[in-house]
Amino acid sequence: MSDDKPNRSSSRRSSSLLANDKTLVIDYKNPQLLKAFLTDRGKVVPARISGVSARQQRQITKAVKRARMLALIPYTVQ
Repeated sequence: MSDDKPNRSSSRRSSSLLANDKTLVIDYKNPQLLKAFLTDRGKVVPARISGVSARQQRQITKAVKRARMLALIPYTVQ
């Protein structure tokens, strides 16, 4: 019994920006980097889609929240 549907777990994980460049630092003062991890609606992209580690995902989330508090990144997109 072969299914015509592709296996969901066989999809490749996308390479993250942070894995390719070791000099990038996750910081709330760098909104251009943080915008790469936000959707067009302003939500944080999940780690399984962005390809970052769990530790990096926590750092990204914390940095996005701090940048939003300082109005460097909007909470919602109008």
